[in-house]
Amino acid sequence: MAESAGKRPPASPPASAGMATKLSIVLLVTLSALLYQQFRPPPPKICGSLNGPPVTAPRTKLKDGRHLAYLESGVQKMKAKYKVIFVHGFYSCRYDALPISPEVAQELGIYLLSFDRPGYAESDPDPAPSEKSIALDIEELADNLKLGPKFHLIGFSMGGEIMWSCLKYIPHRLSGVAILGPVGNYWWSGLPSNVWRDAWYQQPPQDQWAVWVAHHLPWLTYWWNTQKLFPPSSVIARSPLLLSEEDAMVRKKLGLRTYTPTIRQQGDYNSLHRDMMVGFGKWDWSPLDLKDPFAGGEGKVHLWHGAEDLMVPASLSRYISERLPWVIYHELPKSGHLFPVDSGNADAIVKSLLLGDQ
Repeated sequence: MAESAGKRPPASPPASAGMATKLSIVLLVTLSALLYQQFRPPPPKICGSLNGPPVTAPRTKLKDGRHLAYLESGVQKMKAKYKVIFVHGFYSCRYDALPISPEVAQELGIYLLSFDRPGYAESDPDPAPSEKSIALDIEELADNLKLGPKFHLIGFSMGGEIMWSCLKYIPHRLSGVAILGPVGNYWWSGLPSNVWRDAWYQQPPQDQWAVWVAHHLPWLTYWWNTQKLFPPSSVIARSPLLLSEEDAMVRKKLGLRTYTPTIRQQGDYNSLHRDMMVGFGKWDWSPLDLKDPFAGGEGKVHLWHGAEDLMVPASLSRYISERLPWVIYHELPKSGHLFPVDSGNADAIVKSLLLGDQ
């Protein structure tokens, strides 16, 4: 009877090379899936969508269906002598426009248009952003709001870097450009090693890593700036160590921006991280190769930078202005990165752009 009961199952699974291979594959797939979930950014919370933030700003619809939120200030558009579009920087939105005084706006007849760049605040994210797409978005924004065949541009910080793209892709639409404290891409062709190295090592180590990841491993940018193993970008963390003495005073005077939570409300990836991936990404051209867009004297390009900028080193701007003699360079010896926020500087910047240096 004992024999007819059959054999008991073995205490351990039989050794099998085939089974071991299958288990290894299963473990590898499982690990890959877990890593993919860590690296994969969450979907954006589109403004106006189900469970998304509300739409509170006026918006215009682009040809591809995306919306850009905007803010108009200064004199009425139909009465304006000058139409100016302002392009905000990193971790900012339409409310961070150049603070031109009402007196100067009225005196010169300035209509100022600022907008949320794609993915920021209430503008829809661009699913495939590039240094070219933002220039074309600006052109389409101007057309939708009927600014006319030409307009002036002012860009600050990351928005300043975008000015180079506008000079390349839409120069025929521009009457003049002011570039304020622009971010630079350390991989632009034509930058001598001593120039980019000097600027590179002025960054804190965690920013060197964050920028390196954005350039070489863009698919890792979201994870890098959200993980807790290594310090993320100090710019995203808003470290006070990046503020010069003047910047600290400016920030204290400004106080808390009540709209700050709305800047990233659609998600960090589609605002901050995408900004880094484009700004420090692999461009197939360099601003150093640009030709004078106003060779006939019909406009000017002004480049402004604070000598004590601890966030964006001035050395790149100095070199670019030396290489491009048609760029009018202004360096403010005691200023940091936030110099455009001072209304006195803002008025000087816009007067220089519209009236020339007097």
